[in-house]
Amino acid sequence: MAFTSILRKSGSFVRPLVIAGQLTKNTQRQSSYRTVLLSAINQNVQSDSAVPTFGFSSLAYKNKPTSDENLLRVIESEITCAQDTDNHTVDEVPSNFPFKILDQPGQQTIMLERTYQGEEIKVEVHMPDLVTGEENDDGRDDDESERASQSSIPLSVSVSKKDGPYLEFSCVAYPDEIVIDSLSVKNPELSEEQLAYEGPDFQDLDEGLQKSFHKYLEIRGIKPSTTNFLHEYMINKDSREYLVWLKKLKQFVEA
Repeated sequence: MAFTSILRKSGSFVRPLVIAGQLTKNTQRQSSYRTVLLSAINQNVQSDSAVPTFGFSSLAYKNKPTSDENLLRVIESEITCAQDTDNHTVDEVPSNFPFKILDQPGQQTIMLERTYQGEEIKVEVHMPDLVTGEENDDGRDDDESERASQSSIPLSVSVSKKDGPYLEFSCVAYPDEIVIDSLSVKNPELSEEQLAYEGPDFQDLDEGLQKSFHKYLEIRGIKPSTTNFLHEYMINKDSREYLVWLKKLKQFVEA
């Protein structure tokens, strides 16, 4: 099903608590509708495979369109639901958003770009990892349990200075919090076959050094006010892409 679009307010960022609550409702609704659609597709495949195939038998020819018509009805119903729950508004980027957004329709990710004091900063933003509130938190500490109950978006951040090596951060953005998973120094002159040393696990670094790198990213625009807006943006993008995917699926079945 299509994700329910979050109400927008021009020029303001998304409030984390609102995001968390809406994402959970959207995820539960999404899971229900998409389960129905996938079940219909599976039944369609099973019904087709159950038909005996004796060359180009008239039995197989007659039964296949019937199963396809059933599948089409489910797809069309899901398209209608997706359209009804999408308010069709355009994402309004806040005036103080620090990045230029490059969004290519049909792609899983978007790119963010900006220049900061001679540095080129690029961010690859992935589709959100939504939660249903049913995750098991056994064996996790308090921070990990809290994060497990929140939706998040993966980020890949690169910071370069003209030619030469650049820094690459792998991050996960939660409502009002950004976690750095890894940090490495990349050399574009090295081939993919050459395995460069990428440093220790970020969590093993001195605590003061970890905080300094969080500040380093914050100054360059990777901060909660930025990622909170990206939560909303990526959910809306997923909603749009899902509707396009449904329409392509319908076209294929109809052909």
